[in-house]
Parts: sequence; structure tokens; C-alpha cells
Amino acid sequence: MTDHLKKQQIRLAQVRQEHLLKFFDELTPDKRLQLLRDLDELDFDEIKPNWERATISMNANGIKLDSRMQPMPEDQILSIARTSPEKLNAYRKIGLQQIAKGHVAVLLMAGGQGTRLGFDHPKGMYDVGLQSHKTLFRIQAERILKLEQLAEEACGQRGRIVWYIMTSEHTMQPTLNYLEANNYFGLLVENVMLFEQGSLPCFDYDGRIILDEKHRVARSPDGNGGIYRAMQRAGVLDDMKRRGILYVHAHSVDNILIKVADPIFIGYCVQEQADCAAKVVEKSSPNEAVGVVAIVDNKYQVVEYSEISQKTAEMRNADGRLTYSAGNICNHFFTVAFLQKIGSSYERKLKLHVAKKKIPFVDNAGNRLTPNQPNGIKIEKFVFDVFEFAEKFVAMEVPRDEEFSALKNADSAGKDCPSTARDDLHRLHRKYIEKAGGTVHGDICEISPFVSYAGENLEELVAGKSFSSPVYLSEPPMHGHL
Repeated sequence: MTDHLKKQQIRLAQVRQEHLLKFFDELTPDKRLQLLRDLDELDFDEIKPNWERATISMNANGIKLDSRMQPMPEDQILSIARTSPEKLNAYRKIGLQQIAKGHVAVLLMAGGQGTRLGFDHPKGMYDVGLQSHKTLFRIQAERILKLEQLAEEACGQRGRIVWYIMTSEHTMQPTLNYLEANNYFGLLVENVMLFEQGSLPCFDYDGRIILDEKHRVARSPDGNGGIYRAMQRAGVLDDMKRRGILYVHAHSVDNILIKVADPIFIGYCVQEQADCAAKVVEKSSPNEAVGVVAIVDNKYQVVEYSEISQKTAEMRNADGRLTYSAGNICNHFFTVAFLQKIGSSYERKLKLHVAKKKIPFVDNAGNRLTPNQPNGIKIEKFVFDVFEFAEKFVAMEVPRDEEFSALKNADSAGKDCPSTARDDLHRLHRKYIEKAGGTVHGDICEISPFVSYAGENLEELVAGKSFSSPVYLSEPPMHGHL
């Protein structure tokens, strides 16, 4: 202990963080060990430049990017609504071939808790109130199984889609327990790999790391952009290479309409030889609080709504559509080769996003206080900040009503909540039945992923038939249980 303590004292003195040991003598042996463990995890070679870059980022907040921006070129964004069915089917065929060959994996960002939903568990375990009572995790797992089946039917070969799930420190064990209790919803256990998101220390405005308790350093999750480092540390990139995976579909857990490993998206990106891509939705209005994919200083990036002026947000093309309309929805394609480049070369160059927060801290007298005003900063990385490193970047504009309904708030918010997610899925599934020649009376309508992944192959079941709400098209699960 004494040698360990001396080493830490020397390390901390070199970076002016000696205050982290201020209360060491007051701690019990167990708490001393915990504090030393926390300090061991701090990489001061990285922390100092992180603080410097965070300071630059803080100072840049509020700077508008209008004069440095251009919209995405038309030839690098494919609109589903404006593309022929024949072309979409060709992309779908390519995607299914890659799935059948075992070249495709899904990378799920599932670190979030359901706190804002009043749900004290991982958000992926949330049930929005469908007739089936399926959770987000279950819906997504069943879509993966159905897609494997569709690829096998199309190509005569059963490829497995590996499911990589990034959790946080707090959601790792509950997520694992939930998947085990439900037999991984029929997915092979060896094809589901969980790994943990990293964290970064919190700072006060003078660059001093904050003590959360006398024996604990204040830390916060490093954002969804921490996925690149987490994959490298957990051996995920090595696992992908070993399995022969070439392409990855990455998305957040909270979109109930997500087309997991969408073969059209995969096929389009493969055909275009893109190393990185994003699905986007058309902004609903100039003031919608969503970032847009654009070009800034000749590099692709997501520009937050706060980074452009009202005038730029309202700009329109000759056809009346917003000039900057490509709304980012955390839905991305990567080649594994690109992810390996990020892990080995670019990860340390990712932008740092800074938020001023009220961070509980231990004052000079040793009291733990919760401030009324922001007293420090939390640093995050965003998953989309790798766009600028892509040699070939493309985007796909998808219909919002078919592919995006976020679950972020409690029902009291009235948007991006369980009720809107449930209603959006009901509307989409009703649309699938009506497109296949059926009639639905009423609003409640659910189709099991085992029946149809995205509205395909429904004609035999529904054509010429009339259904009364509540409608639930289901068939016995392939594996697993509720």
C-alpha cells in the first residue's frame, strides 16, 4: 500500500491533481483500496490533452458554422421515396447475399437506463404496451432471426448475424441476466457478445478532477462515441475479423421501428463501396431539434441545430425541400476495415463534446454537496464524429413513419414516448397489411417479426381479408420464450 500510495502521489503531483488524495488518511482500508483503483484507471497522458481539447470545445460553443457548410451532394444520398422498387430490390438482394455469407453484424448501443421513462432497468428491457408485450430487445432479436431466415430462403445458405451489444457499467449485468433468462430470444449464445462502454472523469472549471466521494473519482459515460475504444478494448474488432464479418449496422436501442441489419441499406453501401454511411430522415421543420448531416470544411459531419442560424435552417431548394434536411437518427453502416482504422489511428482525434453540469462533489471540509448551479463539465464523444475520416461516405434518406420512432421520454412529454412509439408501430403495421391487400378496421395492429420483417410476404395471409382492431398477426416463435 505504501509504495502504491507514493507512486500515486508522484503521478498526481506531476499533473496538479494532488487534491484527489486529500482525504486518504481518513479512509478505511477498503475505501483506500477503492480510491487507489480509481486513480490507477486514470490515464493522465490522455487526460491532460482531453482537458485542453474540452476547453477549446467549450470556447467554440455558440460559434455558427453557416459560412463553412454545404449540403450533401445529391449523388451521395439515396432517397427511398424517390428510388424505383427495382433498384431497391437489387440493393436488397446484395444485402441478403452478404447476410447469407455471414458477412454482416449488428452493433447495438444499449447503455441507457430507462430513468426518464420511470423505469429502473436498461431501456432495451422496456415494454411500450404492445399486445405481445415484447420489449425493445426482443423485437430487435426477432428481426435478426427473421432476416437470417429471409437470407437463407433467397440464397440457399444460412448466415448468422452476430449481435454485439454495448452496455454501460450499470446495464451490463441486468442485460446479461435478461438475455439469459429469455434464452437469447432464440439467437445462438455464441453469436451474442456484450461489452461495456467506458467513462471519462468529470472536471471543475479549472481542470481539476472532481471527487464524487472521499474515496471515489467522479466519472461519467464517455458517450456513444466511446463505442470505438470500447470495441477495441473488449476484443470486438478482433472477434469480427476472426468471424469474417465485413459490414456492421450500428444503431441505438431506443428506435422501435429500426430495420435491424436492413438488407437494402447494407446492399446500397456495399454497391457504393462506402466505408461509412448514415440513414437520415427529412427534417419535419426548420426548427426541429435534430442534427443534420452536412459537409463542413470539406468533411462530412453532423451539424447540431444550435450550430446554424435560423436563416440557414430555413433555406430551401428549388423544389421547396429544406436545403439542410438530412436529419441524423443514430443509424449507421461501417465496414470492419474502417472500424479497425478508427481503433488504431483516429479514435484519439475524435471531437470532444462538453456539457456544463451540476456534479456532486466533496468540498474542502470533506462534505459531499449537490450544487444548485453547474459547477463542472462532463465530456462525451459522439458515434457520428467518425464521418470526417471516411474516404467514401454516403447517406440513405428513409421515410420517418417507416423507420424512426424514438423512445426517450415518459408519456407526459407527449412525444418520443411509449404512446407515440406504440402508435407509430401500429400505424406502420396497418400500412403493411393494407399494402398487401387487407383491410384493417381500427388502430391497434401488430405483426410479429416472425411473420414479416418489413411488410414482405403478407399477401397470402391478408389479401382480400378484413381485420378488426386489435389485430395481432403472430406465429409460434422459432425459439425462446416470453
